[in-house]
Amino acid sequence: MKLFSLVTYYIGFMLAVIGMLMLYWGMNFYFSARVIFVEWEIFNFNSMEVIMTMIFDWMSLSFMGLVLFISAMVMFYSTLYMAGDKFFVRFIFLVYLFVLSMVFLILSPNLISILLGWDGLGLVSYCLVIYYQNTKSANAGMITILSNRLGDVAILLGIAWLVNFGSWNFFYLQFMYNNLDTTILLFLIILAAMTKSAQMPFSAWLPAAMAAPTPVSALVHSSTLVTAGVYLLIRFNYMMNISMFLFFIGALTMFMSGLGANFENDLKKIIALSTLSQLGLMMMTLSLGMYELSFFHLMTHAMFKSLLFLCAGVFIHSMGDTQDIRSMGGLMISCPITSFFFMCSSLALCGFPFLSGFFSKDMILEMYFMSAMNVFMFLIVFFATMFTLTYSVRLMYYIFFNNLGCRSFLNLGEELGMITPMSFLIFLSVFAGSWMSSNIFPLEFINLPTILKMLVLGGIIFLFVGMFYFLQMKITVIQNYFGGLINYLGSMWFLPFVSSIFFMPILKWGQVLLKFTDQGWLEFFGGQGLISKASSVSSFIDYLNFSNVKYYLFLIFMFCSFFLVLQ
Repeated sequence: MKLFSLVTYYIGFMLAVIGMLMLYWGMNFYFSARVIFVEWEIFNFNSMEVIMTMIFDWMSLSFMGLVLFISAMVMFYSTLYMAGDKFFVRFIFLVYLFVLSMVFLILSPNLISILLGWDGLGLVSYCLVIYYQNTKSANAGMITILSNRLGDVAILLGIAWLVNFGSWNFFYLQFMYNNLDTTILLFLIILAAMTKSAQMPFSAWLPAAMAAPTPVSALVHSSTLVTAGVYLLIRFNYMMNISMFLFFIGALTMFMSGLGANFENDLKKIIALSTLSQLGLMMMTLSLGMYELSFFHLMTHAMFKSLLFLCAGVFIHSMGDTQDIRSMGGLMISCPITSFFFMCSSLALCGFPFLSGFFSKDMILEMYFMSAMNVFMFLIVFFATMFTLTYSVRLMYYIFFNNLGCRSFLNLGEELGMITPMSFLIFLSVFAGSWMSSNIFPLEFINLPTILKMLVLGGIIFLFVGMFYFLQMKITVIQNYFGGLINYLGSMWFLPFVSSIFFMPILKWGQVLLKFTDQGWLEFFGGQGLISKASSVSSFIDYLNFSNVKYYLFLIFMFCSFFLVLQ
């Protein structure tokens, strides 16, 4: 096991060094306004050429650097978290393959090579979700892979449609006029991004994918896989401009996931629903044409959300491998350092002033509030943002202030090998946002109307009073009066039910087609039928080739009789 741990430290150190170099080059490319477009001809045969294209600009380099750095921290963390696991080596290989797939996706301006990374992400994430090989993880893996396959099909159709343009490099599409062809391609790309980034109605797979190990959740379901759809749309921003459809989808996803997180009791699912809420915010920002602000929030969100998941892993270990927040409490006593990290990253998620999440989230909301907007959608976005605060406070109440007596003094999970990588991420979660805001996304003076300022204050007071009243009520009273509503809101508006049960008749039709075509008529008239007929004919010929003297004498007698008759 010591040798394997050395391998993970070696891979983690290598990823960290490459990640920091990429971050440095990304900032260098930004300040010098450089873009490098590389075409690598792998081989050619007569008139056929296989060319790998890569684009190096400040977005791709900085995002890839951040992904590699977070992957390195997850590698360091996994060494102790997964220690003693039977398939530890397989786990490390899968995580490494996942990082390579993400690098393919980030660097490619070609839709075919993007499909390599896109499909690689879906396949490896399926293998990671079913890692524990039980019924729960098998079901979660199935809904994950089927949801992602819809996006893969959309990318394949987009590749087929790009034949009309003579090139699969979507980098050149920005120089073309907008017509029906580009509109159809954009629809396919938005569909693919919605499935990968778990927007409504494809949201059910993201909380279900929490069946994977916690380091996987920190890497795959916070900063890489789910942000791949947002990153793809950032690359296609010049074709999209302002999209009302995507705005409604993003706002509804924010509202649904933020509301559902207030009724969820699984620690990892609450953090997954908060990821879903932030993805909705990024999509909403993209739909308004503010793609650079969406990228800004993508970067800051990856920092504090990966830290949240790593802290959750320590809490789960410390409380005897339980994920139910009602069975936790007093963790500030047993895990003081991790509790401090968790508190800081939760505050960054809420947009607490001068933490990383504040600079991106505040800028997005204020730019939206200054624009012309519908009052209904304004209220949806406003309450969806407020729900981030309420479920974070509820989570901290259960984890830190819930009284569990002597069990609060348990400490099974806080070790130096886990604290060290989290320390690097807390540094990014606190300071990176302010640096990026002052150097890359310059601050602008925004003067909001007084009524909007008072509305925010009133919304906070209203929600906290309601939340305090809700927590003070007895469980029986809540179940009697609000049981059905809580079940509806806590189950993501029945999206998991619809995503699975709704498609069962289609799967049954597939079983019927398989039985009567592939295993029926096609089997009879196809390859197996031909083989059986040919073998029966050949066996008859072989029957005549038996070395039996009676047969030879009989054949000679027949030939002689035939010649005598002819004469």
